[in-house]
Amino acid sequence: MTFLLAHLTDPHIGPLPRPRRRDLMGKRITGYLNWKSGRDRVHDMDVLGRIVADLKAQSPDHIAMTGDILNIGLQAEFPQARAWLETLGAPGDVSFTPGNHDAYVKSSLAALARTFAPYARDDGAPDHSEAHYPYVRVRGPVAIVGLSSAVPTAPFIASGSLGERQIAALAQRLAETREQGLARVVLIHHPPIRVGAPAARGLIDARAFEATLAAQGADLVLHGHNHRASVHFIAGPNGAAIPVVGAASASLTRGRSRAAYHLFSIEQTNGAARILGHARGLMPGTNDIGDLGPLTVTP
Repeated sequence: MTFLLAHLTDPHIGPLPRPRRRDLMGKRITGYLNWKSGRDRVHDMDVLGRIVADLKAQSPDHIAMTGDILNIGLQAEFPQARAWLETLGAPGDVSFTPGNHDAYVKSSLAALARTFAPYARDDGAPDHSEAHYPYVRVRGPVAIVGLSSAVPTAPFIASGSLGERQIAALAQRLAETREQGLARVVLIHHPPIRVGAPAARGLIDARAFEATLAAQGADLVLHGHNHRASVHFIAGPNGAAIPVVGAASASLTRGRSRAAYHLFSIEQTNGAARILGHARGLMPGTNDIGDLGPLTVTP
């Protein structure tokens, strides 16, 4: 059986709701000024809509969305973000992990846990439960393991963290799904490797994440955050190389990596995963969406 997984990230939904003066205390004022000084013009919602339409035309079996739907964590952004996520599909067909912009300030965290809960909890979890990380969702031959690296940070800092509890739980969930013979795909917003981003933007406990995967293994790690496509490899058990693949922002219209998404064809045979990756998005020199070519997910 071949399983088709789509991955998109960092849509940064606009327009930004008009904030109240008291909303722009602390870190939010810097984010708001950044948005108004040009970010609102490079994240194009029409392009995002066409990216989503193209993605859905590929009929993926599941969609992974790795965060930064919001911009500065305003309470008024959450209904808008949830409405957009619902355009991707039902909660059983879409898995979400939050980004640093979704958890922009501490006052955003309660709404974050509630708003996206149906898209970020274990199979069989009660409907009233909040988002829970790590979660595991089994779809066909694939176990989707969702993590949250989203933590509030100081102004001009965009780093993330998993924490000891989540990393310990990740090790257990990876071991369990390995015993079940499933292909394991890990979702996280920040690039979870030591060379993934500068210190102020990276995953603080990337070393511990790498050690966990070196011990327990995984077949594919998907992330966002950097707004560009990338492929790295980290060590898995017995000399295996685990692909860590980042995607461009799904709405970005300028820069080196414009709006795009990725498709992964996954086959699991006798406990071994075969994965082929492909990119689609804005074609060079045009505003048309098309085939951007294969992704090299084997070293």
